[in-house]
Amino acid sequence: MTLKRVGIIGAGTMGNGIAQTVALAGIDVVLIDVSQAALASGFATMVTSLQRLTSKGILEPALSEAALARIERSMDYASLRDAELVIEAATENVALKRDILKKVEAVVSSGAIIASNTSSISITEMAATLDDPSRFVGMHFFNPVPLLPLVEVIRGLQTAEDVANSVEQFARDLNKTPISVNNSPGFVVNRILVPMINEAFFVLAEGVASAAEIDAGLKLGANHPIGPLGLADLIGLDVCLSVMDVLTNDLGDQKYRASPLLREMVAAGRLGRKSKQGVYSYS
Repeated sequence: MTLKRVGIIGAGTMGNGIAQTVALAGIDVVLIDVSQAALASGFATMVTSLQRLTSKGILEPALSEAALARIERSMDYASLRDAELVIEAATENVALKRDILKKVEAVVSSGAIIASNTSSISITEMAATLDDPSRFVGMHFFNPVPLLPLVEVIRGLQTAEDVANSVEQFARDLNKTPISVNNSPGFVVNRILVPMINEAFFVLAEGVASAAEIDAGLKLGANHPIGPLGLADLIGLDVCLSVMDVLTNDLGDQKYRASPLLREMVAAGRLGRKSKQGVYSYS
């Protein structure tokens, strides 16, 4: 499947990262969000990201300009009418995602593939929202999208094999490496990674070590490029909490219960880099 137009729902961190990556691959993008302010913010983030790549000599200025020119911004789902693939990248809220998926299915062609960038919510459950669940698949990118090469391609119970295969090839066309994953809470990476992050919050709350020492321990002792608490700030503490709640509820095992400190910080609005305050301060 050679794609000419891809729709992306959500201009936040993941959505604008996916849009930038797709546009750089020479594919037209229509980016949808609920407000012009959200679209402007997402586009500004892409401009800054591409300028950074250009200043480092990684990207030629002409390619950066061409990528930005391929990105259409809209608040109207009708703009998705000609998209061959639509990727939902909204907040990790299953009710919101279901509403978005119904709106997408109402406007795209019968042959269009619909995907979700969810980090933990059941692909099988979301697919059941659609009249044709066989066209639905999980396509989980990782933050920062322009830099990290992995894409988890998640097959729900209803996902057609040719749909999953097409999305895997699309990931390769973006110079990403797809891994094939069956639907399961947290999929592969977050099933392993986020409980580790959660445990770091337990260790911090117990006063075993400071945040900086915990992160240094994992970087120097486990060869991680970033410590678990710094990574939580990058991912977003609210996203980490959402993943832990999904794991607890869907797997029914209390070993996945969220750290009370993590929950308290989210309640305080300390979400990490995006709020300028998480485990660390980014002011």
